[in-house]
Amino acid sequence: MKLYHTSNIEIPNPDTIHSREHLDFGRGFYLTSLREQAEKYAQRFLRKGEDAFLNVYELDDELPGFSNIVFEAYDNKWLDFVTACRKGREYELYDIIEGGIADDQVFDTIDLYFSGIYTYEQALDQLRFKHPNHQVCITNQSLLDKHLHFIESIKL
Repeated sequence: MKLYHTSNIEIPNPDTIHSREHLDFGRGFYLTSLREQAEKYAQRFLRKGEDAFLNVYELDDELPGFSNIVFEAYDNKWLDFVTACRKGREYELYDIIEGGIADDQVFDTIDLYFSGIYTYEQALDQLRFKHPNHQVCITNQSLLDKHLHFIESIKL
Protein backbone atom coordinates (compact mmCIF):
# COMPACT_ATOMS: atom_id res chain seq x y z
CA MET A 1 0.00 0.00 0.00
CA LYS A 2 1.34 3.44 -0.93
CA LEU A 3 1.28 5.87 2.00
CA TYR A 4 2.15 9.53 2.48
CA HIS A 5 3.48 11.61 5.35
CA THR A 6 3.84 15.37 5.13
CA SER A 7 6.45 17.17 7.18
CA ASN A 8 8.74 20.18 7.10
CA ILE A 9 11.64 17.75 6.60
CA GLU A 10 12.44 14.68 4.53
CA ILE A 11 11.94 11.49 6.56
CA PRO A 12 13.68 8.52 4.95
CA ASN A 13 13.90 6.68 8.30
CA PRO A 14 10.70 7.30 10.27
CA ASP A 15 10.47 6.59 13.97
CA THR A 16 7.90 6.57 16.73
CA ILE A 17 10.04 8.54 19.18
CA HIS A 18 9.29 11.98 17.70
CA SER A 19 5.52 11.56 17.82
CA ARG A 20 3.43 13.76 20.07
CA GLU A 21 1.34 12.15 22.77
CA HIS A 22 -2.47 12.23 23.02
CA LEU A 23 -3.16 12.01 19.29
CA ASP A 24 -6.14 10.18 17.74
CA PHE A 25 -4.51 6.76 17.87
CA GLY A 26 -1.84 7.50 20.45
CA ARG A 27 1.89 7.88 19.91
CA GLY A 28 3.18 6.65 16.57
CA PHE A 29 4.16 7.54 13.01
CA TYR A 30 1.10 8.83 11.11
CA LEU A 31 0.49 8.41 7.40
CA THR A 32 -2.39 8.48 4.92
CA SER A 33 -3.22 6.64 1.72
CA LEU A 34 -4.81 9.83 0.35
CA ARG A 35 -2.21 11.93 -1.46
CA GLU A 36 -4.61 14.88 -1.71
CA GLN A 37 -5.10 14.83 2.05
CA ALA A 38 -1.33 14.78 2.63
CA GLU A 39 -0.78 17.66 0.21
CA LYS A 40 -3.51 19.69 1.91
CA TYR A 41 -1.82 19.08 5.26
CA ALA A 42 1.35 20.65 3.82
CA GLN A 43 -0.38 24.04 4.01
CA ARG A 44 0.22 24.16 7.77
CA PHE A 45 3.97 24.33 7.08
CA LEU A 46 3.79 26.55 4.00
CA ARG A 47 1.62 29.16 5.80
CA LYS A 48 4.41 29.53 8.38
CA GLY A 49 7.01 30.00 5.64
CA GLU A 50 8.51 26.56 6.23
CA ASP A 51 9.40 23.93 3.67
CA ALA A 52 6.92 21.12 3.14
CA PHE A 53 7.86 17.65 1.97
CA LEU A 54 5.58 14.88 0.82
CA ASN A 55 7.31 11.71 1.97
CA VAL A 56 6.17 8.65 0.02
CA TYR A 57 6.36 5.10 1.36
CA GLU A 58 5.27 1.58 0.50
CA LEU A 59 3.86 -0.58 3.29
CA ASP A 60 4.15 -4.33 2.82
CA ASP A 61 0.85 -6.13 2.30
CA GLU A 62 1.82 -8.97 4.62
CA LEU A 63 2.64 -8.02 8.22
CA PRO A 64 3.16 -11.35 10.00
CA GLY A 65 3.30 -11.20 13.76
CA PHE A 66 1.99 -7.64 14.04
CA SER A 67 -1.43 -6.69 15.42
CA ASN A 68 -3.72 -4.24 13.69
CA ILE A 69 -7.16 -2.69 13.89
CA VAL A 70 -9.14 -0.90 11.18
CA PHE A 71 -11.95 1.51 12.04
CA GLU A 72 -14.28 1.47 9.04
CA ALA A 73 -16.47 4.36 10.28
CA TYR A 74 -16.88 7.02 12.93
CA ASP A 75 -18.73 4.74 15.32
CA ASN A 76 -18.77 3.91 19.03
CA LYS A 77 -15.69 1.69 18.72
CA TRP A 78 -13.73 4.54 17.03
CA LEU A 79 -15.01 7.14 19.51
CA ASP A 80 -14.04 5.04 22.54
CA PHE A 81 -10.56 4.42 21.13
CA VAL A 82 -9.89 8.06 20.14
CA THR A 83 -11.19 9.53 23.39
CA ALA A 84 -9.02 7.13 25.41
CA CYS A 85 -5.93 7.99 23.34
CA ARG A 86 -6.62 11.74 23.48
CA LYS A 87 -6.94 11.53 27.28
CA GLY A 88 -3.63 9.66 27.47
CA ARG A 89 -5.09 6.37 28.63
CA GLU A 90 -4.00 3.10 27.12
CA TYR A 91 -6.99 1.54 25.46
CA GLU A 92 -5.75 -1.41 23.48
CA LEU A 93 -2.29 -1.75 22.06
CA TYR A 94 -1.91 -2.37 18.33
CA ASP A 95 1.10 -2.16 16.05
CA ILE A 96 -0.90 -0.49 13.30
CA ILE A 97 -4.16 1.44 13.57
CA GLU A 98 -6.17 2.65 10.61
CA GLY A 99 -9.27 4.84 10.40
CA GLY A 100 -10.74 8.32 10.20
CA ILE A 101 -9.10 11.46 11.49
CA ALA A 102 -10.62 13.63 14.18
CA ASP A 103 -10.35 16.77 12.04
CA ASP A 104 -11.62 20.17 13.24
CA GLN A 105 -15.31 19.32 12.77
CA VAL A 106 -14.92 15.88 14.30
CA PHE A 107 -12.79 17.23 17.14
CA ASP A 108 -15.44 19.86 17.91
CA THR A 109 -17.90 17.01 18.42
CA ILE A 110 -15.42 15.13 20.60
CA ASP A 111 -14.75 18.28 22.63
CA LEU A 112 -18.48 18.75 23.22
CA TYR A 113 -18.64 15.12 24.32
CA PHE A 114 -15.63 15.55 26.67
CA SER A 115 -17.23 18.62 28.24
CA GLY A 116 -20.52 16.82 28.85
CA ILE A 117 -22.56 18.98 26.47
CA TYR A 118 -23.11 16.04 24.12
CA THR A 119 -24.08 12.62 25.36
CA TYR A 120 -22.36 9.57 23.94
CA GLU A 121 -25.33 9.01 21.61
CA GLN A 122 -25.41 12.65 20.46
CA ALA A 123 -21.70 12.57 19.66
CA LEU A 124 -22.12 9.38 17.62
CA ASP A 125 -25.09 10.87 15.76
CA GLN A 126 -23.00 13.91 14.81
CA LEU A 127 -20.04 11.79 13.74
CA ARG A 128 -22.14 9.63 11.42
CA PHE A 129 -22.62 12.64 9.13
CA LYS A 130 -18.90 13.37 8.74
CA HIS A 131 -17.11 12.24 5.61
CA PRO A 132 -14.33 9.91 6.76
CA ASN A 133 -10.81 10.68 5.70
CA HIS A 134 -7.89 8.35 6.32
CA GLN A 135 -4.95 7.88 8.64
CA VAL A 136 -2.62 5.04 9.50
CA CYS A 137 -0.69 5.08 12.77
CA ILE A 138 2.26 2.74 13.15
CA THR A 139 3.17 2.42 16.81
CA ASN A 140 5.82 -0.30 16.52
CA GLN A 141 9.36 0.73 15.52
CA SER A 142 10.18 -2.78 14.33
CA LEU A 143 7.24 -2.66 11.90
CA LEU A 144 8.47 0.70 10.58
CA ASP A 145 11.99 -0.64 10.12
CA LYS A 146 11.02 -3.90 8.41
CA HIS A 147 7.83 -3.17 6.49
CA LEU A 148 7.61 0.57 5.64
CA HIS A 149 9.86 1.37 2.68
CA PHE A 150 10.83 4.94 1.79
CA ILE A 151 10.27 5.68 -1.91
CA GLU A 152 10.90 9.40 -2.28
CA SER A 153 10.46 12.85 -0.81
CA ILE A 154 8.84 15.58 -2.90
CA LYS A 155 9.29 19.23 -1.96
CA LEU A 156 5.91 20.95 -2.25
